[in-house]
Amino acid sequence: MKSITVVSLLDVISELFSEEISIAVSDTCEYIYYRPSKRVDLKIRRGDLLKEGTIAHKAIFSRQKVSEFIDRDVFGVPYHGMAVPFFHEGKLEGCVTAIFPALTSGKLVVTIKTEDGWIPMPFSEVIYLEAKEKKTVVNGKEHSGTHKNTLQDFEFLLPKDHFIRCHRSFIVNVDHIKEIFPDTHSTFILSMDNGDRVPVSQSYSSYFRRLLGF
Repeated sequence: MKSITVVSLLDVISELFSEEISIAVSDTCEYIYYRPSKRVDLKIRRGDLLKEGTIAHKAIFSRQKVSEFIDRDVFGVPYHGMAVPFFHEGKLEGCVTAIFPALTSGKLVVTIKTEDGWIPMPFSEVIYLEAKEKKTVVNGKEHSGTHKNTLQDFEFLLPKDHFIRCHRSFIVNVDHIKEIFPDTHSTFILSMDNGDRVPVSQSYSSYFRRLLGF
């Protein structure tokens, strides 16, 4: 088998990550690889030196994993990131950094469109979201409406401690799950506290069970 280049391997590995995530690889001094995502681009170039204040620099300096928010003063773009240093035979050689777009500060609502206008709905009041007829329907405690974002967009925007993708067409707020019923082929039906029922598909069932611990 022909040998493959490091860059080719990194390109393939990057494809495994969400389109939300940019990937950077550096040695102990400079970046040797960068693949921007569709949502965040720090404009890193191969050969750029590691800037003080970046999580890559912090991971190299501390020799341990770093995960935190970096404000716009460093790259001109705020971002969340995780950097993990790697070693060879005990010698620090560099780090790999995953870069996530930052959420809008203080945004704790989903503004839905209704027949009469728009309603800001707090995350806590969102029961579930459904992809339906090329729209995203947001179902809440008192109101329901549509939103321009896709479910993939919402997967990133909504707090992961409360919202779980359970089906290609559904994201649920676990705080509003009343009961869970088994269904056929390792799937489940969620009874939500507003009386609606939401399916958990087979492709998401193991992930769903692991997150909820049952």
